[in-house]
Amino acid sequence: MTPKQEAFCRAYIETGNASEAYRLSYNAGNMKAEVIHVKACELLSNGNVAVRVNELKAEAAERHKMTVDDIAQMLKDDREFARECETPGPAVTATMGLAKLFGLLTDKQEVSGKDGAAIKFEQVQNDADAFTSAIAGIASRK
Repeated sequence: MTPKQEAFCRAYIETGNASEAYRLSYNAGNMKAEVIHVKACELLSNGNVAVRVNELKAEAAERHKMTVDDIAQMLKDDREFARECETPGPAVTATMGLAKLFGLLTDKQEVSGKDGAAIKFEQVQNDADAFTSAIAGIASRK
């Protein structure tokens, strides 16, 4: 593996973006974005690079070993502490964090259609607002 390939692997792990990793590792100042994308994809399909990326991912995962269960427990502890302190705001925030962690809530997104017209996902926001209001009401009663 060349030093530039190693730099690409490390930049890819850091940024999560192959094109950005290519820009950071290679002399790509005069290249078009499309060419950078193709070159980055070619690098990711290189056997040595793919193996190294997987090694670096495993190292990072071991360094940052934390599971969804760990995060959920921390949020539950934070929520309970906030309730004990009779502070409903932080309790609601912890509850919302749990809901997002488990995929029960998503952020509002806007997508453009082929004709450029905006398509809004109002229902997602309405559901999130209703959930937040319900949790705030429950927390304020405690």
